Amino acid sequence: MVSLLDIIGPVMVGPSSSHTAGACRIGLFARALAGGQPGSARVELHGSFARTGVGHGTDRAIVGGLLGFQPDDERLRASLELAREAGLDVSFANTTLRGEHHPNTARLTLTRGDRTIAVTGSSIGAGRISITGIDGYPVEITGALPTLVFVAPDVPGIVAAATSALAGESANIATMRVSRRRKGGEAIHVYELDSAPSDGAVEAIRALGVRMVRAVPRVA
Repeated sequence: MVSLLDIIGPVMVGPSSSHTAGACRIGLFARALAGGQPGSARVELHGSFARTGVGHGTDRAIVGGLLGFQPDDERLRASLELAREAGLDVSFANTTLRGEHHPNTARLTLTRGDRTIAVTGSSIGAGRISITGIDGYPVEITGALPTLVFVAPDVPGIVAAATSALAGESANIATMRVSRRRKGGEAIHVYELDSAPSDGAVEAIRALGVRMVRAVPRVA
């Protein structure tokens, strides 16, 4: 079914919903996953983003997202200058990512304090996004719902413990995906929720001994 959003696009600073609104939301998601504004960011542009992104404002849109600007924020146009003022060091490169990726894809490697995180995301049209990779783990995140992301030991019972902890804090799970690189190592858990998790829900997950936990607000 074609929605009105697909026809007229989102409210945004132009010129392109794919190259600006979607790109901005990729930056917003990555910023939240990093825990706030990073100190440095390496932005690698793939496919159409690499070929025409600068002309369409993709670079400014991604950086605007990293600064916390929404797609309709007029400051997107000046985001590169504002990033320097805010102490955000950004570098850009064109790349060809391995495997199958949407033409409008970027990989963002962010450093904040002593933590570095890599996020791969695609702008799939009408301002919508698909986050497809976090630190090398395959994921499927739309950003349309509040999302809880954490990395935990790949051991029996961890999913049951996590879902029980969230249920105890009245957090309702809409979708759930768990991915691992190898058996017995670590796995990334992605839980899209009906509403933003409470501080208690986040702490309940942290108490399970996870390595990293982030509550990411909806960005789409």
